[in-house]
Amino acid sequence: MAEILDRYADEYGPEKIVYIYEPRCGLKGIVVIDNIAAGPAIGGIRMAPDVSTGEVFRLARAMTWKNALCGIPHGGGKSGILADPSTPNKETLIRQFARAMENLEGYIPGPDMGTDEVAMAWVRDEIGRSVGLSKVLGGIPLDQIGATGYGLAICAEVAQDYSDMELEGAKVVVQGFGNVGSHAARYLQDRGAILVGASDLDGTVYDENGIDVDKLTEIKAETGRVTTYDGGEKRGIDDWIDIPCDIFVPAARPDVISEDNALRLKCKVVLQGANIPVTARAERILHDMDILSVPDFVANAGGVICASVEYKGGTQKRAFETIEEKITENTAAVLDLAKSHSQIPAEAALSLAKQRVAEAMAYRRSR
Repeated sequence: MAEILDRYADEYGPEKIVYIYEPRCGLKGIVVIDNIAAGPAIGGIRMAPDVSTGEVFRLARAMTWKNALCGIPHGGGKSGILADPSTPNKETLIRQFARAMENLEGYIPGPDMGTDEVAMAWVRDEIGRSVGLSKVLGGIPLDQIGATGYGLAICAEVAQDYSDMELEGAKVVVQGFGNVGSHAARYLQDRGAILVGASDLDGTVYDENGIDVDKLTEIKAETGRVTTYDGGEKRGIDDWIDIPCDIFVPAARPDVISEDNALRLKCKVVLQGANIPVTARAERILHDMDILSVPDFVANAGGVICASVEYKGGTQKRAFETIEEKITENTAAVLDLAKSHSQIPAEAALSLAKQRVAEAMAYRRSR
């Protein structure tokens, strides 16, 4: 832990890093509560066999910035369970993980990669708090309705005014065709865009004439693979990087765009559907290539906005209205700031987020 703190800790956090271990069921987990100046932290539970403390901290910090930019009364946090989400004892692991973090009242868990509204129902059953619940439990299932994907489409509408991309007829490539990527493709298609490429852990499907998003979504649900789509060209797992498009949506793991591959990207706009999918050096490279890269904590905030509305007892209708309002406002604010200060959007977004977190922290009593 000392190495993590030496590398990442600063005046903003983290508040707590908690390790969870239960050998009887094989549970290993991490909880990072980064900053709670604006209110209790909201952030998802990520389930993956290789999730690390550094990854969870970086994701928690991204949530701090995201929630501050959204103007919602929550700080940033994140957690991770080191396990394959397809493990047969998934429910046991998640329930044990929930019980272990019951006293971490500054953290409100939600769904993330490898978890969903069913997992959040298990968490609520154990400790009485979670977001992203199913409708039958009075929640707003943000993955089921595609809250994050909807926000990405709203962000794309705003991005038209800051790039030479037009949504009508825009070609889209989605890296990570899952809960976020599939809904982003659907909502972008509703606005006239055309999906030409999609990938998952099995491979990539490409069709320059367009992929039927509904059909691909059905096939993925049935088989777990985009490469079983009946049509298009099947390519390798990393071949999405070389597909020409107008809008690229990274919607899977962190750091998929780095200085090693950024120059290969052929698009006009990057909508960051995943958390921290673009490294800092790659952001600079994309900017120098005249590619508009909209930062993750601006573009993909639809999910946490929905979670905040749910936590306050709001409706699904209200969630969509709030997502549209806040993402429209925040995307324009960040891109205007970047333009006026000759900054890359990631720098402008971070500057604005830090201002808002610092203001929230100023109201706290000195400890």
